[in-house]
Amino acid sequence: MPLLEKDPTGGGATLASPDGEADAGEGGGTGQERRASAARYTPARGEHERARRFWASRRLPAALLALVVLGAAGLLLYDVAAVRADRSAMRWRRRLSDELATRPLDDPWIVAGACVAVVLGLWLIILALTPGRRGVLPMRPDPQVRAGLDRSAAALVLRDRAMEVPGVRTVRVDAGRRRVRVRAQAHFRELDEVRADLDHALDDGIRQLGLARRPGLRVQVRRPTRR
Repeated sequence: MPLLEKDPTGGGATLASPDGEADAGEGGGTGQERRASAARYTPARGEHERARRFWASRRLPAALLALVVLGAAGLLLYDVAAVRADRSAMRWRRRLSDELATRPLDDPWIVAGACVAVVLGLWLIILALTPGRRGVLPMRPDPQVRAGLDRSAAALVLRDRAMEVPGVRTVRVDAGRRRVRVRAQAHFRELDEVRADLDHALDDGIRQLGLARRPGLRVQVRRPTRR
């Protein structure tokens, strides 16, 4: 996600790279980062509402599993019908029957096959019990509509709110399901003052997003490194 950077001369905003460094053409200067100011905010009790998460359809795993089961069942049914019609069973089924009858349980191939079956079974159980779609944040429930907000869209809105705070030069926002992490650079004003203003602006921004579960907030403000 691109970052917005304020022009120190007051000429608008420019784009900066995701690591917080300005694009070419910015004024130079040397020196190192002097200090930082960070804070963590946790929403008070009673600020969460019950809302169901959005479940992924998972069409591809279901389709692949259905094709595999259908192919194996069809092949086995054809072979059983051929044996009932006084024909010999397929070579692969005779070989499989002989191997299963003669190989011990501690054989490496038997153990490997069992491990693969267990892993596939656990994977299918996890897909069935977890909603997926971690990138969608549920919004406050409504009797007539069920809405969700993409995490990247929430981060974009909060980043714009943070750029309105005086003294903020660049901002990077990572919006998670439980916490919003903000890393900002301030080129003037005291860092504690900038962080306090960011706390207030972002707290109000998170409230206006209308999420069912308000995430916590972690703000870190630093001086930009100069080269």
